[in-house]
Amino acid sequence: MGDHLAESGHGTVPALRWEEPPDGPVLVLLDQTRLPQEEVELVCTDVPALVQAIRSLAVRGAPLLGLAGAYGIALAAARGYDVDDAAEVLAHARPTAVNLRYGVQRALTAFRTAPPHRGAETALAEARRLHAEDAAASTAMAAHGMRLLAELAPGGGHRILTHCNTGALVSGGEGTALGVVMAAHRAGQLRRLWVDETRPLLQGARLTAWEAARAGMPYTLLADNAAGSLFTAGEVDAVLIGADRIAADGSTANKVGSYPLAVLARYHGVPFVVVAPTTTVDLATPDGAAIEVEQRPGSEVTDLAPSPLGTQAYNPAFDVTPPELITAIVTENGVVSPVTAESLASVCAQKAAQ
Repeated sequence: MGDHLAESGHGTVPALRWEEPPDGPVLVLLDQTRLPQEEVELVCTDVPALVQAIRSLAVRGAPLLGLAGAYGIALAAARGYDVDDAAEVLAHARPTAVNLRYGVQRALTAFRTAPPHRGAETALAEARRLHAEDAAASTAMAAHGMRLLAELAPGGGHRILTHCNTGALVSGGEGTALGVVMAAHRAGQLRRLWVDETRPLLQGARLTAWEAARAGMPYTLLADNAAGSLFTAGEVDAVLIGADRIAADGSTANKVGSYPLAVLARYHGVPFVVVAPTTTVDLATPDGAAIEVEQRPGSEVTDLAPSPLGTQAYNPAFDVTPPELITAIVTENGVVSPVTAESLASVCAQKAAQ
């Protein structure tokens, strides 16, 4: 398989970047399965290596998967592989995250409509364009999210609960939900970030805590099933999460455990906010029941704490929160609230405005 590992010995490593060494272009990924113990880069020279990185969660997070898909098409074209075959396998590497399919389609369309002998160049330009758009979306979502927080919880000093990882590790910019938290921190308005560990792969403990620590945020890690006690104690002002797919009615698929948080938030009168770019909205998926939820290997659960031989495990990667439990959806185009099919479609149709 066309990949190899490279130790990183320098500052902040981007989650994804394109490089063109003498022996041909490569896509370089920060291997998120190795964090926080070590920063190791995974160098993909072909699409099978990239697909494996996606499936193993070395690269993850909806917006970043979109970028990986687009750059994957550019990689296949530049390396002389069958681009249509590459598009098919990339688009289905993970079923729930709609951004992956979106990024693949953007670069594939650019490749197919390019002038003769310029397909690879055009696909790469489109991937880079999507990369820049995602970074801009991250900045816009942070601004919209800050204004929403000021409305929902006036006075600052926010205590925010988040689930899974939604920072720069999932984005071309500073992220989705964690991008809003970062903006609050910089403005001196973050009193406490509560970080769910997010079992079984512990993205909160390994990745969000890592990003929060590097940013100097006041944060506390908690076991997923400890969130209820925080709500009961009145220690949460808002819940901010990301999304892997948002259906046309506003139903949101996110890391498993998000739905119970929405139920808790509603019971305790706490705002529950989804932060995601419009590329995560899939208007072709009518509602939550139509979202395909990825089922991960049971071994991810049974290996976390040794289980008796033969133990079966239920391990969905995501769950779906219905729109009636969502206070608002923050996009780069603005805020959707109340969350309805009409309001979501209207915001998606707008041009981005910060």
